[in-house]
Amino acid sequence: MSFCLTLPSLCSIIKIGILKINPVYRSRLKGSLDEHVLAYLSSMDEDTSLLPYDIVGSEAHSIMLYEQGLIDKDELARILEALESAKSISLDELRSMKERYEDVHEALEAYVIGRAGMDAGGKMHTARSRNDQVTLDLRMKVRDDITAVEYAILDLVDALLARAKECIDAVMPMYTHLQHAQIGSFSHYLLAYADMLLRDVDRLESCYARVNLSPLGSSAIGGTSLPVNRDRVASLLGFNGIVENSIDATSSRDFLLEFCSCLCITMLDLSRMAEDMVLWSSSEFNYIELPDELASTSSVMPQKKNPCPLELMRARASTVLGLLASIMGIVRSLPSGYSRDLQESKRIAFDIFKIVYESLLMMRQIVLGIIVKREDMLKAAEKSYAIALDVAEELVKRRGIAFRVAHRLVGAIVAYASSHGKTLRDLSMDDLKAALDPFRMEHGDRYG
Repeated sequence: MSFCLTLPSLCSIIKIGILKINPVYRSRLKGSLDEHVLAYLSSMDEDTSLLPYDIVGSEAHSIMLYEQGLIDKDELARILEALESAKSISLDELRSMKERYEDVHEALEAYVIGRAGMDAGGKMHTARSRNDQVTLDLRMKVRDDITAVEYAILDLVDALLARAKECIDAVMPMYTHLQHAQIGSFSHYLLAYADMLLRDVDRLESCYARVNLSPLGSSAIGGTSLPVNRDRVASLLGFNGIVENSIDATSSRDFLLEFCSCLCITMLDLSRMAEDMVLWSSSEFNYIELPDELASTSSVMPQKKNPCPLELMRARASTVLGLLASIMGIVRSLPSGYSRDLQESKRIAFDIFKIVYESLLMMRQIVLGIIVKREDMLKAAEKSYAIALDVAEELVKRRGIAFRVAHRLVGAIVAYASSHGKTLRDLSMDDLKAALDPFRMEHGDRYG
């Protein structure tokens, strides 16, 4: 004998209160979730930063439900009052909910039902799934995170430009392979960092356009049969449009991967800056010095002044690189449609953002604080053979000889100077003749 629960009989069960939904989502399953399973599944710790977005998203969704005739004005008012009250939930209160709810989405819905009543609060989730809800929250948070990182980058660029303006006269060797290459200025390096960082802003701006699309209305995977207005919700929440395919909207995290990739590139830029500064602050270079308030010392060696913030920044770039590999590994080979694996991507993305944002703030403080040792930079430049390319190019300009010949001539002069412990400035005319004798024997006076 089969039993068919018809719509009228289901409505009557709800009306007389036999159907009780507590916890919020466990309609089919009996009893409560095992406490150890709940602790293992819970994302409440990382969800704390999503609560404001979950509230705002629920407000917009509820307004749309009212406009579409799916809830009445009184129900909307009660839902919005409860959501407004939820904005004052403390961090401690939110964390205490970890023992009862799997995530912030379930906790917020339970809170609204508790304040607005089941007859109103129970309608807030109409035409919505946790699947489109969570990706909505993520997209709104990533939008704000992109903006925060862009401002932090631009503040750092401003600091670099200010110091570059001060350091035009700070002459120093420029390096390839960590060997003296050419003569330049400290400003040249600072402006190189600025250009790299401005490209990071360009990448983030491009990423923002793909993030700024609303998934809401996609429900669990196949949309909803209810008459929702996806474009209206997108407009209320400041999105430029919607993610059209409901499967893509609920299960894709490429926007999150792209965001994390952009942040990883920024962190790699910071790690290169940090490495330069660690080297240049060493006794062997002595080009820059960190002010006391930005340096650490040794527990045993009184003379030490260690660039620990820069070293940690260098290390944290590796951490971010590892986290990026982790979040990509989570998405790899997932079947289409939402899987709980994606929950882990939130924590990783939040960690990456925190590291990169804090590192940008720290690097700005370092750039503004470093002491530039112009005299030591100049001494290193004067002892260097890094002017050799300029000499070769002068020969090309003045004598019209082939660059490769000029390269050989100057190479012979540098080899002579180096073997005799002299700089190029120290060489006399006799030294130059001696250096070029082998070349003259081979070519005669063809090149003067």
